Parts: sequence; C-alpha cells; structure tokens
Amino acid sequence: MDELDELEEIEFEHAITSAGFGKFNIFHLLVCGAVYAVTALGVTVLSFVLPAAACDFEMSSTNKGVLSGAPMIGMLVGSYFWGCLADTKGRKIVLVYTLILDGICGIVSSAMPIYTLFLALRLCNGFLIAGAMGICFSYLGEFQATKYRETVLSWMELFWTIGLLWLPLIAWVVIPLDIQFGHFKSWNLFVAISSLPSLVIGIALLYFPESPKFLLEVGEPEAALRVLKRIYVMNSGKTETEYPVNSLRETEREYKYLQRHQSIRRLRIHRRKELSILLRTFWDQTKELCRPPNLKLTLLTCFLQVGILTSYYTLMMWFPELFDRFERYERTHPNETTSVCEVSEVRLENNIDCDNPIGEQVFVHTLIVGMACVPTSCWLLMCVRKLGAKFFLMFSLTIASISVIFLYYVTNSTQNLMLSCLFESMASLASSASYSVMVDLFPTNLRVMATSLALTVGRVGAVLGNMMFGYLIDIHCFVPIIIFATSLMCSAILCMFLPETGQESLG
Repeated sequence: MDELDELEEIEFEHAITSAGFGKFNIFHLLVCGAVYAVTALGVTVLSFVLPAAACDFEMSSTNKGVLSGAPMIGMLVGSYFWGCLADTKGRKIVLVYTLILDGICGIVSSAMPIYTLFLALRLCNGFLIAGAMGICFSYLGEFQATKYRETVLSWMELFWTIGLLWLPLIAWVVIPLDIQFGHFKSWNLFVAISSLPSLVIGIALLYFPESPKFLLEVGEPEAALRVLKRIYVMNSGKTETEYPVNSLRETEREYKYLQRHQSIRRLRIHRRKELSILLRTFWDQTKELCRPPNLKLTLLTCFLQVGILTSYYTLMMWFPELFDRFERYERTHPNETTSVCEVSEVRLENNIDCDNPIGEQVFVHTLIVGMACVPTSCWLLMCVRKLGAKFFLMFSLTIASISVIFLYYVTNSTQNLMLSCLFESMASLASSASYSVMVDLFPTNLRVMATSLALTVGRVGAVLGNMMFGYLIDIHCFVPIIIFATSLMCSAILCMFLPETGQESLG
C-alpha cells in the first residue's frame, strides 16, 4: 500500500465518503427532518391557542403577547445550555432527552386551566425545544460527505414546511370539535396532540448512532469507526470487514483539563470534579468563539439571527390572530375595505364569540400560508448547489423585508393573505438557509455551541418582538412593521460579509 492510500485511510472525509450514500442517509434525513418539523409545531402551536383560548384565559392583546413570547424566553435560556451539552456530551443524547421531555411537558400543559401555569409550562417547552432546533442541522450535516452535505441540509426546509402545514390541519380538525371535560376543551386536546410527535421522534432517535465526526472530535476514533462501518453495511449491503478504512486520524485539538485518551463525553455531571471540568470546558469554548478567527463569524451570525427571528417568529405567531381579526371585521362590516393596522385598532368586544373562537377561514388561510413555502423549498433543493446558500439568504431576506412594508398598505383580507404567504415563504427559506450556513462556518467542537449562541441572541429579538407586537398592535401598528422590515433588510446586507459555504469538508 503506497503512502497516499495509507493517508486516505485515516482522513474523516475519505472515510465518510467510503461509507457511501444510501439507505442510512435517507432514514437519517427522515428522522432529522421529523425533528425539525416537530420544532415547527413547538414554535407555532400557540398561534392557534391565542384566539382559541382567549375567553378561557380572559386574555388581552398584551396577555397574548406575553404568552406568545414565553416559548421564546425558554428558547433564549435553553439554546446555549443545550448547545454546550451537545458539543461535549453528544448530539444524539441531547436530542433524545429534549424531545421526550418536550412531549411530556406539552401534554401536561394541555391540562392546565390557569393562565400562569400554562404560561410557565409553555416556557419550559421553549427551553426544551431549543435543544432540538439548535442541534438537528449539525447532527444531520456531520453524517454527510462534502458533495452531499449542502443538498441534504436543504431538505430540512421542506420538513419545516411540512410542520407548518400539519399544524393548521390538526387545528382545523380538533379545535372546532364540541369537547368539554371540566376545563379541558378542544383547544386543550389540540395542544396535547401537537405534543405527541416529540415523544415519538425522541424514542425513534434511540435507534440512531452518535455523530461519527463528534466522536472523533472528543477522542473516540474507535467508536467513530464503528459508526462508519454501520453506515457502510446499511448503504452497501456488504460486511464490515469489506469497509476500506481501518483507522481514523484523531483530532489535533485537546481538551486541556482531560487526561490523555480521556473522552469528555464520558464525564459524569453528578460527580463534582467531573462537572467542574465540564463547566471549565464550556467556558474555554465560549472564549474561543469570542476571539479571532471565530469572533467575526460569531458576531455576523448573531446579528443575522436577530434580524431573522425578530420578525419571523413574531409574525408567524400572530398571523392566525390577524386572520381572525380580519374575518371578524369583514363579517360585521361587509363590502368595506380596511388595512391591517385599521382592523387591529378597531375594538372587537362585540365580535368575540367564545362558543366559536376561530372562524373556518382562519384555518384555510393559515394552511395556504404554509403551502406557499412548498415552491421555495423545492427551489432551494434544486438550486442550492448552483447558487449557494448565501444567495438564498440575501434574496429571501430582501423580499421578506419588502413584503413586511407592503403589509401596511393592504386593504382587505385577500391582499393580507397574499403578502403573508410571500413573507412566510421567504422568511422560512432564510431561517433554514442560515442554519445550513452555520454548519459549515464553525469547527466541530464549536459548531452547535456557535449555532446555539446565535439563536440565543436572535431569540432575544423574538421575545421583544412578540411582546412589542402584542402591546403596539392595537395602538401603533405601523411601528413594529417598520422595525421588522428594517431588521430584515439589515440582515440581508450582513449576508454580504459571510464566506461561501458547502465547498470544503467540515472542520
């Protein structure tokens, strides 16, 4: 065997390429896509609870803003916590725990008859779902060879769209039902059903391996090789002995507090000394993100996520509420034109119907908004290798910004629906493209932590955006529209400074 062949045997990129692309990658994409779809349910489920539970919880617009912001506060706290654990203890284990606990917490919240208790549990849901959302892209991308990675990650946008479509379908079937067992009504059942997929996907993940790239990073090359052999067998139908790689080159990075050949993944949190090592490692890796050469990328991704999430998560949560307000206004003011701001500033006391809290048109419009994401998801899949994720980021953010500005000029619910579709499709595309880009920007030992830090900062904007929108929608509607449009356009400009991605193997 010549020297080149010997070198190639221990390169991770060569090893993951030798494992092939086949059944394993497809099943792995499906489960990671399901995780991302579940996060879409977790993030948007309250968009139907706001109008449906308005009477039960006696909520004002401000109360709705606080409730819609609660999961964002949980995600704000949880993002970096789970990111640190995922970069030290493993991607898979964090995904399993967060999804199963999220499902349990969601089911318990569905039975809460008191606003404050429901609010607290939805905050916990946000804390948990933040882990799954920040990790699933890295967990998927680390199983892919460079030639497939960008395309495979682009599939995640389609799964997010499936989640957005699945939610209004569940709501349309369940919420109109005439169900009441004490305080438990149809919207409570809707919350419970929406929580079940987290449990199912969390259990399904138990049958998938840990990321081989992560295992190699933390000093477990033998475990990484076993995973690669498993992938090879499933993809090729051959035996492990036929896998052409016998050893992997260990990472040159060292965890300064660990003994030689000790894996940080094996540290036990319940032991004080080992917990101390883990916490010091968290701090060292955080400092590494905040100094060159990572500092520039860290700042760019943080500001980028603020621009995207402030507007996207706020408007996504409030679209069903706005559709509901338009329907109630047009029902009582037939043949009259009105804008988003005018219909929001009209007091709707006489239109509140606690026996039928959400009109059928709201479900239809929300479903149409979700369907609007399908063409852009397919466009991303077909063209991402040619145009690059950076192009999609810049384009989608620019169009989303323009669509938000024009929301101020709509005169009826149809125009509002059309602009909502345009915004949702573009903002959703930008969100998924930004996650794909971040997988390539940072090395393995910082990848999830960097993504989580950017999402944490972005969710500060999402929390403030939801609360601000709930407060201003009835009195100064134009103000949040200008803020959202400006933040999106600033993010589009920032994308110019991002490097091109998808061309090199993962660090």
